[in-house]
Amino acid sequence: MNTNGVPNEKFTFSDKEKVEKILSHYSDKKSATLPLLHLAQSEKGYISGAVINSVADLVDCHPAVVMDCVSFYTMLYTKPHGRHIIQVCQTLSCSLNGSDALVDQVADKYGIQPGETTKDDRLTLMKVECLGSCGTAPVVQINNEYHEGLSEEKFADLLESLP
Repeated sequence: MNTNGVPNEKFTFSDKEKVEKILSHYSDKKSATLPLLHLAQSEKGYISGAVINSVADLVDCHPAVVMDCVSFYTMLYTKPHGRHIIQVCQTLSCSLNGSDALVDQVADKYGIQPGETTKDDRLTLMKVECLGSCGTAPVVQINNEYHEGLSEEKFADLLESLP
């Protein structure tokens, strides 16, 4: 622990060339914070304290500045998640078109609530703000794929198809 009570752990990126390439795109190193966090999450699966410390060192700032970035973006995770991250849009359009029923469907079938992961680490359920597809509500994003205009039946089939 340092004098501020923050663990001194460090994360090592597996591809130093990618890190250097990211840093080379920005005249101000702090501007590379978000791309470096995305890279770290793609390697580790989530943003740990060690990742925060390492990114802070790379961009020459305090770890609290990096944590501010992490806490702002919902696509950055601070704990391990399931293989399939189910993000259900909760904004007005989706809510009016049945997104709450989709959340309940996952909760009832798999015994998890939003923010939780199944015991087998297969699924993580999340309620999120606008996924940007209001015209095709309700919308669910599973990992990096959008699924639009879902009925409860289509959603059940989609869940069953996940490995």
